[in-house]
Amino acid sequence: MGISAFEALCKSAGRAIGDFGLINPDDRILIGISGGKDSFVLARVLFELQKRAPIKFELLTITFDPGFDGFGADKIAAYCRKKGYNHHQAGLDIGSIIRDKQWTKTPCVLCSRLRRGMLYRAAEDLNCNKLALGHHLDDLEVSFLISLFRGQGLSTMPPLAKAKKHPVTVIRPLVLAEEKLIIAAGNELDFPRDTGKCIYHQELETGDRKMFRKLLDSLSETIPDVKRNILHSMRKVEIDYLLDKRFSGDKQA
Repeated sequence: MGISAFEALCKSAGRAIGDFGLINPDDRILIGISGGKDSFVLARVLFELQKRAPIKFELLTITFDPGFDGFGADKIAAYCRKKGYNHHQAGLDIGSIIRDKQWTKTPCVLCSRLRRGMLYRAAEDLNCNKLALGHHLDDLEVSFLISLFRGQGLSTMPPLAKAKKHPVTVIRPLVLAEEKLIIAAGNELDFPRDTGKCIYHQELETGDRKMFRKLLDSLSETIPDVKRNILHSMRKVEIDYLLDKRFSGDKQA
């Protein structure tokens, strides 16, 4: 009998933590719970790994409430209390800020910037040195495709990154896991299914991220292992065979 999807996801997260050095002894980690499946599953995975780990580290949770009707911050908090999490909340009225600034671009850009700033400050206030986010392999590969096709360089969201203006390190323990594994693991768990809703869902449907996700899904139909292949390529950067002048020089053809 095979292992459960949740157990497989725990193993994937454990590999990522080991491969990229995401968690160290005495870390105090703040887990961002957005109300979506990825962040709920991430929290369950990290609390499970905490019980098994040979080292000691602390876990707290936080939700950024954007002030949207139906977002469900209270439901998220109630779930976290039920699970015994040390839960916190931060928030801004994103809708009002967007209107006041007369923001005409995709609201995700501004919202992401404000949300991340609030989470960094909350991590500092709670004496957390790390902030854990629920981005998975599909997210990283979509970001990679956006950067590639938009001429922004060969880059994506890294598994470990220090914040530029805050003494906080962002970690992404689910980076080696495909979204389908997270969905399968989530189906084995109990958490709210009607939280984390965004009022700008129509803009999300027409944005870059949605378009490139469809492209990745389309590629997967033609090349079944494309996601694993892209992961392999992102883990094997051949700088000698690119056009960045910083790495040019005498090379063998």
